Amino acid sequence: MNHDEIKDEEDVDQEDIEACVDCEGKSLASGDEVSVIKDLKVGGTKLTIKKGTVIKSIKLTGDVEEVECRYDNMKGIILRTEFLRKRN
Repeated sequence: MNHDEIKDEEDVDQEDIEACVDCEGKSLASGDEVSVIKDLKVGGTKLTIKKGTVIKSIKLTGDVEEVECRYDNMKGIILRTEFLRKRN
């Protein structure tokens, strides 16, 4: 296998990766700011993230349907992208 064949395989892998999108189909990236479109209970706590809450600096995970964030001094909260709207 030569160098060109390896490069072609890497290009195909990048094309197969789905983009992480919000509830409106807008592309999300690490560091984006999003707002919550529905009240969400955080499992294992009494915390509820209210509709309209702005979450700053999200992090993408390996799953295109989930992002990691920090809210109310709690790190590592995982939110589903279907409940998020990208802010401009």
